[in-house]
Amino acid sequence: MKIVIAPDSFKESLSALEAATQIEAGFRDVFPAWNYLKVPVADGGEGTVAVLVAASGGRIVGRTVTGPLGAPVAAFFGLTGGGRTGIVEMAAASGLALLPPARRDPLAATSYGVGELILAALDAGARHLIVGIGGSASNDGGAGMAQALGVRLFDAQGRALDAGVGGGALAALARIDASALDPRLQECTVEVACDVDNPLTGPTGASAVFGPQKGATPALVARLDANLCHYAKVIETDLGIALAGLRGGGAGGGLGAALVAFLGARLRPGADIVAEALGLDALVADADLVITGEGRLDGQSVHGKTPLGVARIAQHHGKPVVAIAGGLGAGAELLHAHGIDAMFGAVQRACTLEQSLAEAAANLRLAARNVAEAIRIGRGLGR
Repeated sequence: MKIVIAPDSFKESLSALEAATQIEAGFRDVFPAWNYLKVPVADGGEGTVAVLVAASGGRIVGRTVTGPLGAPVAAFFGLTGGGRTGIVEMAAASGLALLPPARRDPLAATSYGVGELILAALDAGARHLIVGIGGSASNDGGAGMAQALGVRLFDAQGRALDAGVGGGALAALARIDASALDPRLQECTVEVACDVDNPLTGPTGASAVFGPQKGATPALVARLDANLCHYAKVIETDLGIALAGLRGGGAGGGLGAALVAFLGARLRPGADIVAEALGLDALVADADLVITGEGRLDGQSVHGKTPLGVARIAQHHGKPVVAIAGGLGAGAELLHAHGIDAMFGAVQRACTLEQSLAEAAANLRLAARNVAEAIRIGRGLGR
């Protein structure tokens, strides 16, 4: 039996490779003679740079940039293809994991550091950019990123908005001047690795769906959404680009929309970009069973998360798929219609979030072993 193990990272606890290693260990406890192939994957969130660089023999470059609340953070970007392709991960500069829950503030958080990473990739010679925009702390519509790249934002009195604008300041936006945008970007092709396909605004938009995990109350969600609606109208007036209804525009707190508006980027499911780089289709075609997973699976996972991308490939080849997540949330049953045959939560007992993160490796290995034991029993029953 050949098993392909292709999980994403388990947020704040296990990298994709660490997760794959624990799943393999659990299965080997039951089926030591089976053949296992670990294929760590990503969808544009944490770990995207590492996965793509490892797949292509590239390198990771460290760079200090502006963090989500303005303080410097140690970030990084990747270079592949002899330095012609730069890979930027939003989570490294403006990521939710960079802020403890008590400090999360979507009114103030900025994507400015993402723009600084893009500039660093340009300085290194990259002219094809892949920008992963999952795991964001900001809800600024990518305005901070645009400022870092040379775009100027003005209020009704003609005063420039402060650099590193957050989602709260967008209410004052009256005019956008993109004439000073870094000219090197005209030489670039930009692909955006989206982990979700939500639009910029509305009931399924950036603020409504992802604002609460960034610290937004219901009242604040409404304010943030109104600000992004206003921002989109100014972009349409000044740049002639309509963002309403753009699939993936709400990814990264609206960074997806900004990358389209200012850089002419192409939005794609991040899981597809990574799968192509890894040659996952051929690997899955040769497997007997595919195992995937990430920190949480719920109804939102159908909008572009890694396990669904893996399952779609497996479904095309008629391969069974098991997903193991840290936890299963509301709507997880919807995933059965998208190629995931069985899914399991790894948390073994009622505990705090801190405890579940600390026990993630052991829990994942035990869950994998239990899945393998169930397969062993099923094989014995002749099913």
